[in-house]
Amino acid sequence: MTSATNLRDKSIHVIGAGLAGSEAAWQIANRGVRVVLHEMRPSRTTEAHVTDSCAELVCSNSFRSDDATTNAVGLLHEEMRRLDSLIMRAADANKVPAGGALAVDRHGFSNAVQTALERHPLIELRREEVTGLPPADWQNVIIATGPLTSAALANEIRKLTGQDSLAFFDAIAPIAYRDTIDMNVAWFQSRYDKVGPGGGDADYINCPMTREQYETFVDALLAGEKTSFREWETNTPYFDGCLPIEVMAERGRETLRHGPMKPFGLTNPHNPTVKAYAIVQLRQDNKLGTLYNMVGFQTKLKHAEQVHIFRSIPGLANAEFARLGGLHRNTFLNSPVLLDSQLRLHSEPRLRFAGQMTGCEGYVESASVGLMAGLFAAADATDAQVMGPPPSTALGSLLGHITGGHIETIDNGPRSFQPMNINFGLFPPLASAPTKGSDGKRLRGTEKSIARKQGLSARALRDLDHWIADMRAPAVA
Repeated sequence: MTSATNLRDKSIHVIGAGLAGSEAAWQIANRGVRVVLHEMRPSRTTEAHVTDSCAELVCSNSFRSDDATTNAVGLLHEEMRRLDSLIMRAADANKVPAGGALAVDRHGFSNAVQTALERHPLIELRREEVTGLPPADWQNVIIATGPLTSAALANEIRKLTGQDSLAFFDAIAPIAYRDTIDMNVAWFQSRYDKVGPGGGDADYINCPMTREQYETFVDALLAGEKTSFREWETNTPYFDGCLPIEVMAERGRETLRHGPMKPFGLTNPHNPTVKAYAIVQLRQDNKLGTLYNMVGFQTKLKHAEQVHIFRSIPGLANAEFARLGGLHRNTFLNSPVLLDSQLRLHSEPRLRFAGQMTGCEGYVESASVGLMAGLFAAADATDAQVMGPPPSTALGSLLGHITGGHIETIDNGPRSFQPMNINFGLFPPLASAPTKGSDGKRLRGTEKSIARKQGLSARALRDLDHWIADMRAPAVA
């Protein structure tokens, strides 16, 4: 049996203190293993970060749906909570109203994460850049440098893997000051008056558009001057889950009003008999309620164009922006080829990868992969045996996607690996899908879909609890 003293001598190095790296470090330390967490900021920053805080949120303040019964990301929230996730603990402590979603106060959230890491006796936070591959005497390493991995480290990883890393652009949405939004034009309401975790049903600010205003707005988006790409960026594809709004407009004039600007489920109290042709929504961005971000308005428009075009939106004529939209490149590995089922690099198993580098997409997904990498690394350090979470769970299904469980083929060759948000399409189907409701009537349409999701969620939490119990059970001599 390995003593507690020896456990603490086996340091695990985690590179990158974003959501994935912070979560990995927390999970490792909570299992009695010393961890060194390396973060290059503030000595070296990125195009998207504005602070040197751990787990800084750079794209949105939303963790998306918190519904653990019929939504896959809400289920992932709950699974992570059951594993004492630091990211979920900080999110829950710093949530702000957002309808059925879990949104957080950015600064409060990152401060909570950093404070917890700094106070943990087994975590050492080193502010330094790791510019090359980790030294050979680092025998247990997690690389969680995220979508903005420094060029030096990215080049070394590329050389080591022998694979071309894939890349795409993530775009950042603008944030407006609440008191500059004209509430004589705009109004508070959640779509279909859906009640969120905080009990509110009016968590979004809505700005209505007539058809003429919408058409003029689309024309302006298409004609607006965009940021130019560097030579090495020109062939980088976008990720469909985070498209710039002007790119969506290029895909068809009606795309936006059936996407982030859809008018459905909302009624303008200023003019209740007239249906808006399109509606722009803004979501609270900080706990004080002084900042609101424009939902789905990621953009690569130049800043002057953004101010001009976005002030044409009814209710935003006098808007002042705390932050305008921007663009950053995201890089990720061909993980199904390069990584094993415990996120280790086949060619050098001392190295694990976590977070968005592995090909997951989204804050929660990134943190969840960090959580799993932390569990696996701690198990290696303590000579324990930990299998991955069951594939029926949100954690297990995401791990399966990353490590090759859902790769499709075209003409007998592998399809290009693409980032993925958690979704019920990654889960194994139920052995017996529900066909009747509690009243004995046959389920149809939406009711049937909801019942299936409820069944998948209930099974996932049941299987996760068994897995957690097995991990915590004492080893048999």
